[in-house]
Amino acid sequence: MKKKIATLLIILTLFAVPVTACGQSAKVDAANTTTAVTTAETTAAAAETTAAAAETTSAAETTLPSADVSTAETTAQVIYTGEPVTLTIAADAVPHTELLEFVKDDLAKQGITLDIITLSGDSYATANEQTANGEFDANFFQHVPYLNSVVNEKGFKLVSIGGIHVEPIGFYSTKYKSVSEIPEDATFAIPNDATNEYRALKILEQNGFIKLKTTIENYSATIADIDTYIKPITLVELDSANIIRVNDEFDGYITNTNKILEAGIDPNSALFREGADSPYANILVTATDRANDPALLAVVSALRTEKVRTFIEDTYKGAVIPAF
Repeated sequence: MKKKIATLLIILTLFAVPVTACGQSAKVDAANTTTAVTTAETTAAAAETTAAAAETTSAAETTLPSADVSTAETTAQVIYTGEPVTLTIAADAVPHTELLEFVKDDLAKQGITLDIITLSGDSYATANEQTANGEFDANFFQHVPYLNSVVNEKGFKLVSIGGIHVEPIGFYSTKYKSVSEIPEDATFAIPNDATNEYRALKILEQNGFIKLKTTIENYSATIADIDTYIKPITLVELDSANIIRVNDEFDGYITNTNKILEAGIDPNSALFREGADSPYANILVTATDRANDPALLAVVSALRTEKVRTFIEDTYKGAVIPAF
C-alpha cells in the first residue's frame, strides 16, 4: 500500500512540473508579447511623430512667400518678454496712427514704448528708405503691391511682417451725388503711383467708364493700359497726397480712404469704391534682417486682436476693414 502511495506521489510530482513550467512559459510569453506590443507602439508613435514633423516642414515650405513678394508674416500670437525697448514707427495719420495709439498702453505693459512719427506730405517719399537704414524701426502706411514696387525700384531690403487692415479706394465728387449725374467729357483725378492707379482704373472699369487691356499683370497699370474709353472722360494722374487739395477742380476724384478720413470727408459719400474683398491690406514693414524681431512681432499681434477688430468696425463704419 505504501509503495502504491509513493508511486502515486511521484506520478503527481512529475505531472505538476510540466504544468508549472507551462505557467512560467505563459508568463514569459505574455511579458514578451507586452514588450513586443510596447515596442511596436513606440515605433508607431515615433513614426507618427516623424510623419507629423515632415508634414509641418512641408506645410512651412508650402506657405513660404515667393521671392518677389516682400512678406515674412506670422499669425502666431506674440507676447514680448525681453528688456524694455522703444520702437520708432512711421505711420499714416488715419487710421494707422490711431490704431497704434489704441494699442500703445497694452504694449507698454510688455515693456514696449511706441514713438509714433505721423507721416505727411513729402515724408512718405523717404519713409521706406528711413526704415531700411534703421532710422525707423518700422513703418505703417502701405500695402504689399506698393512695397514690392518700391523694393524693385530702389532695392531696399524691406519686408512686411503683418497685414492689419484694408482701406477700400473710392470715387468721390464735390459736384455730383450719383454716377448718373456725371456729364460726358468729365475730368477725373486719379493717383499716379502704379498700384493705386491700377486700383483706380479697375473701379472705373467696374463702373462702366473704361475697359483695360487684358495683358495687365502684377496689379500695376497706367492710363496707357486703357484699351477703350467707354464713356468720354479725361484722366489726370496726380500724387495721391495732393488730390484732395485740388479736388474741386475735377468732376470726380479717386483716392484712398485714409486720405478721405484725414480730410474729414465722410468715406460713405463715395459714389463707388472697392469691395470688402480688396487684396490691398495695409501692412507693418521693417528691414529684412529684423523680420523676426520679437518686439516688432508683438506690435503686429497687438494690432490683430479682437479688441482692435471691434475698434475698427465701431470707429470707421466699413470705411476701414480688418484684414485679420
